[in-house]
Amino acid sequence: MSTSVPAADAAPTPPPGAIQVRPARDDDIAAIVAIVDENVRLGHLLPRSAADIRRSLASWLVADRGGSIVGIGSLLVMTPVLVEVRSLAVAPDAAGQGVGAALVRGLIAEARRRGFPTIFALTRAVGFFTRLGFSVTEHERFPEKVWRDCVLCPLRERCDETAVVMALHDQAGDPDDTATTGDARP
Repeated sequence: MSTSVPAADAAPTPPPGAIQVRPARDDDIAAIVAIVDENVRLGHLLPRSAADIRRSLASWLVADRGGSIVGIGSLLVMTPVLVEVRSLAVAPDAAGQGVGAALVRGLIAEARRRGFPTIFALTRAVGFFTRLGFSVTEHERFPEKVWRDCVLCPLRERCDETAVVMALHDQAGDPDDTATTGDARP
């Protein structure tokens, strides 16, 4: 009688209902677009087309719960030392369940893995990001962002977002070591 043993490098199966943050795949694009579109409609995100998402798919993480995408986020390289958390959004039916925090921790881990010393975001959810270890800073600290994206934003003259930043080179280990978990949502 033979038994099947999973490969040593096989990822363990998450428990039912658990959130798994993972790199986005081609078959996730429709779900990413749906979450982006809903959040654009609500005024939380700038639009992203399916083609834009496909071109930048390697920079996206998704929160998968039981085969359904319940949250999304991406990293945008601004300079060799600066990366931005971008397009962070949670499906409305998953809000307040830790999905956003799990995604941000995953994005922090990815930024560290790629060697970026600094990660930032522009956000209206300042408390959410500060609970995860970010600090409030000035927009002017990120001229790369201002000249790349803010000049295209319809709200540029009356921006209601706050810049938050985290130095990654000062923090060792797992992002869970520096983040506060909770029911925060972006």
